[in-house]
Amino acid sequence: MPLAEQTGLIGPLGAWVLRQACAEARDWKAPLRVAVNLSPVQFRDPGLVTVVDEALSQTGLAPERLELEVTESVLLAASETNLATLHSLRKLGVRISMDDFGTGYSSLSYLQRFPFDKIKIDRSFVQQLGDSHHSAAIVRAVIGLGASLGIVTVAEGIETEGQFAHLRAEGCNEAQGYLFGRPVPAAEARRLIRPDSRPLLVA
Repeated sequence: MPLAEQTGLIGPLGAWVLRQACAEARDWKAPLRVAVNLSPVQFRDPGLVTVVDEALSQTGLAPERLELEVTESVLLAASETNLATLHSLRKLGVRISMDDFGTGYSSLSYLQRFPFDKIKIDRSFVQQLGDSHHSAAIVRAVIGLGASLGIVTVAEGIETEGQFAHLRAEGCNEAQGYLFGRPVPAAEARRLIRPDSRPLLVA
């Protein structure tokens, strides 16, 4: 990824990944959502909204089934431009998720200024559940904040039953991590999807 960003290939590469993800999700047996991460360089590209719009149009994927994830590092500079981009993406009908929540300094400011659909609790906090009182307090606060604002919370990096039980007890909405499965090729992922699956995040 750093090399692609440095050489300028992240633009066409990111557009290809987005089209592939949308095309794959379109053919799933159940209307699950697919999440695609945006790099800081992609997010700063003035043509990003057009790229997303074209990917949806070319593949026929319903916009509400696409979730775009942006990290806090993306949001650190040029906030008005960033907000304009976020609002333009939202107008397309896609969902916007803040990744790695709690690791930077802009989180609360952006939550006040833009209605994110989801905030993802960084794995660094999740992995210390049971060992660190401070991490547990931060996780509890983020889940409570999400509930108060009507924003879905998802915990990243869950690897143990203990971590999962802790997060369920705190009221976390969604979970992901090696406890549930590891990354697999698209063909194998399709075999895991049941026709009666409820709409949720596949990341």
